[in-house]
Amino acid sequence: MKKNFNKYLPLAYGAYLNILAFFSQKRAAEKAFTLFCTPRNGKVEPEQKDFLENAKKDRIKVEGIELQTYQWEGNQETILLLHGWESNTFRWQNLISFLQREKYNIIAFDAPAHGYSTGKIFNVPLYTDCTQAIVNKHNPKILIGHSLGGMNALYNQHKYPNKEVGKIVTIGAPTKLKDIMSHYQNMLKFNARVFSGLDNHFKKHLGFSFHEFSTYKFDGHQAKKGLLIHDELDSIAPFSASESVHSTWKNSTLFKTSGFGHSMHQDVVSHQIMNFIKS
Repeated sequence: MKKNFNKYLPLAYGAYLNILAFFSQKRAAEKAFTLFCTPRNGKVEPEQKDFLENAKKDRIKVEGIELQTYQWEGNQETILLLHGWESNTFRWQNLISFLQREKYNIIAFDAPAHGYSTGKIFNVPLYTDCTQAIVNKHNPKILIGHSLGGMNALYNQHKYPNKEVGKIVTIGAPTKLKDIMSHYQNMLKFNARVFSGLDNHFKKHLGFSFHEFSTYKFDGHQAKKGLLIHDELDSIAPFSASESVHSTWKNSTLFKTSGFGHSMHQDVVSHQIMNFIKS
């Protein structure tokens, strides 16, 4: 029953948006935007609490949102970890164990509406503004982002160029907003009128349309060293996304895996990251 409910609920939302757009394209776009930016998962689970309790914790207020931050102190370079959609800082448990052995100073935070942070909506522009508040406070030399966290890392350096950041790692990161929105449309089956209205809403409220936001076109990361890790069978973010970014990023290395999926928690991934940041 629950499986069928989860299967047909997106279609019900899409049908509602199609009807609403017949009367008001603007209103339908507003509803579609809010739904798109509202995570349904990502809060801290009971089994994740013990690990997070071992960190030094602080809360930072950004744009009315209280961000839960974590620090595992070390005397080496500061590294900022950026998780993805419907996740939280716990997703870095395996990599953090590798970083601690080398005594890196590790900073992470729960994105808006995720983990222990407050807020109800989440999108990359909001994420990158929150990221910049953390960057200003901790001055990291290395950024590591998974999925939307990786997209956010590149957008952050595009919007807020920072010479102190010398290396960036992205893991299973998408690149084209248009592809993400097309997937959203396909999942809900809403029509072209809703899609067009949503595109206009992005342009008006976020400053860019779907086709204008592609991380491979950004230039803030070009002078930095990059490592792009992606699985060729990733069903969430296509491998071609990292190929596109790599093709325009001369200082980057592309590491391809096969069969690891989207989450990429495997030790071989952590070893690859460690080799890169120590090089």
